[in-house]
Amino acid sequence: MMNIKKHIFVCTSCRINGVQKGFCHQKGAVDLVEMLNEEIRDRDLSDVMVTNTGCFGICEKGPVMVVYPEGVWYGNVTEDDIEEIIESYIENDEPVGRLMI
Repeated sequence: MMNIKKHIFVCTSCRINGVQKGFCHQKGAVDLVEMLNEEIRDRDLSDVMVTNTGCFGICEKGPVMVVYPEGVWYGNVTEDDIEEIIESYIENDEPVGRLMI
């Protein structure tokens, strides 16, 4: 079994029927998941997992992501924020304060 240091959940507005539609999806959340996975691969962070989710219910803050085990919530995440999140928080345990909700 894999030993996970951090688990990143990203709302991609996925519905139970598998259809992706909603605010986070419209704001590029699927691209964020792809970028996160690419950064994780590039940095060889085998102890980090990314999972797309359905709605967290705070659409006005989207795209939204939550990082466990600490439960750090980020809102209004853009592609420009991904590298900073990975470097600052995932690798160095320093949350990115300006994105926290």
